[in-house]
Amino acid sequence: MIIDFHTHCFPDELAGRAVSTLLSNINEVFTPVTDATVGGLLAHMRQSGVGISVVQPVLTKQSQFYDLNTWAKSICSDKLLSFGGIYPLTDDYKRDIDFIVELGLKGIKFHAEYQDFVIDDSAMLRIYDYALSRGLILLHHAGFDPGFSEPLKSSPVRFQNIWNAMKGGVIVAAHFGGHAEWDDVERHIVGTGIYLDTSMGFEFYSEAQFLRIVRDHGAEKILFASDSPWSDAATEIEHLKALPLTDTERAMILGDNAARILNL
Repeated sequence: MIIDFHTHCFPDELAGRAVSTLLSNINEVFTPVTDATVGGLLAHMRQSGVGISVVQPVLTKQSQFYDLNTWAKSICSDKLLSFGGIYPLTDDYKRDIDFIVELGLKGIKFHAEYQDFVIDDSAMLRIYDYALSRGLILLHHAGFDPGFSEPLKSSPVRFQNIWNAMKGGVIVAAHFGGHAEWDDVERHIVGTGIYLDTSMGFEFYSEAQFLRIVRDHGAEKILFASDSPWSDAATEIEHLKALPLTDTERAMILGDNAARILNL
């Protein structure tokens, strides 16, 4: 079964406005492949052969916390799983993480640019440490985002710092460890225990570099992802299937690794 580890959707009444705002932020450099509703994501999954998608919500205000996480729980099914979200400047991160755990959500999504924090800041390390102690997976946006200028708040060396501080747990760096920073991914992330998702990648990094990272880092730490609606899962799957991977490596990346860390 193919598992798309990194997707986005919104409540029906908010999806249109959310997509419009996000497109404006990135100067419309990407064309969405769904309408960013739950129904739109499910329809695209059927067309692309994805069995399960993991939704990754992002909180930009503390006032969104309860409604967003309650909605995230409500959309979970045999086809969709959702992570939770936390506002980095929360006044009580343990309370918020405990609520996410009580809802039964399996992880937390962070986006340092939209949430305006540096990923290896000491205050964030406390949040990660507690979330990991509660059994949650952490997924971070990594590297360049077209809506923001440098310096980047989520560079590969900062992920290395996080890994060295945490000493374990499941931490995922999206966009193959750092969009447009794959040389630094090889320098700082390869060889650590950090998982990499493939979202928004195959049209940007070279086949040779992708294969080198898979082999040097370990196929068991690579997760298929599309970043839907910003990339087409069907096209990403075609790219992956065309690569000279072993059947075992391809199966691990397309779903086996995700199933293992999600305890499916």
